[in-house]
Amino acid sequence: MRYLWRHTTMTKKKTTSKSPRAGKAPKPKHELKDPETRVYVGDCRELLRAVPDCKDSKVDLIFADPPFNWQVKYDKWHDGMPREDFLRFTYDWLEGCVAALTPTGSMWVNIPDDTAAEIVVRMKNELGMHMVNWCVWHFRFGQNRMGSFIMSKVHALYFAKDPAERTWNAEAILEPSDRATTYFDPRTHNKRAGHNGLRVPMDVWYGKYWGRIQGNNKERRSKHENQLPEVYLERVIRACSNEGDLVLDPFLGSGTTGLVARALGRRSIGIEYSAANAKSAFERIKGGPIRVGQGAINQSSAIFAPRRVGPKSRAQAEST
Repeated sequence: MRYLWRHTTMTKKKTTSKSPRAGKAPKPKHELKDPETRVYVGDCRELLRAVPDCKDSKVDLIFADPPFNWQVKYDKWHDGMPREDFLRFTYDWLEGCVAALTPTGSMWVNIPDDTAAEIVVRMKNELGMHMVNWCVWHFRFGQNRMGSFIMSKVHALYFAKDPAERTWNAEAILEPSDRATTYFDPRTHNKRAGHNGLRVPMDVWYGKYWGRIQGNNKERRSKHENQLPEVYLERVIRACSNEGDLVLDPFLGSGTTGLVARALGRRSIGIEYSAANAKSAFERIKGGPIRVGQGAINQSSAIFAPRRVGPKSRAQAEST
């Protein structure tokens, strides 16, 4: 999902990447059928205006994990642009993504503290998007530092063009509530509304399989930076799209969005600047996921051990 872009100096010249020919729809570099899965190679700002489904506003869901401008050594892109250039780049791809959405479409942006506020203001005030949730992906083992608190989160910003008409599948992402798994509260098994013992996840996301993909993690794809866990995309795609919908990732990177979308029966478009990374992501998509569909998103996220209660109270809670 990382965007690989060749650094240019602060001028108004075009980037060195090849632009699609005017009037001619670009062809995907890699493609699969049933469901349709397409991977394009190039600058997402240009391809968002040229790929027919994007140009015609037919995308149902977008997940964007852009570069953070943190001096990461990517394949063909210098991750250290002047701040003004980086913000201009950010605003350009945001505008292209919003234009690609259907009137009922939704968009998620994965971004750290540095630029979260700027994106929220731009999306709400300039691009007319409505904010549904400001979620947080929390992970352990943040990089060590001594000058400030260790960063252990990234913001997951959820927007919709029309909050009243957006796709929202709460039943697909339910998890056991703390009241059911920790406190054995019989009331959670006798709800007036919702599902007994279950809840929609809270807006801070953590737990088993939610950690950073590194080391010997089974999901890890070599030669890719900042890979997101499958469970993150599974939650987003199940909740905000339906089977057959079109999902777009403008910064395909290791291919997690396309991988999960395909496994869940969604069509997808991935855009990646690096041809080498696009090929690697496509191979991963063809190989299939590690954890999707295995209940990873439906596990309890309780942080406390089950409360000690008497046998009678526990039996009453579990039987109601």
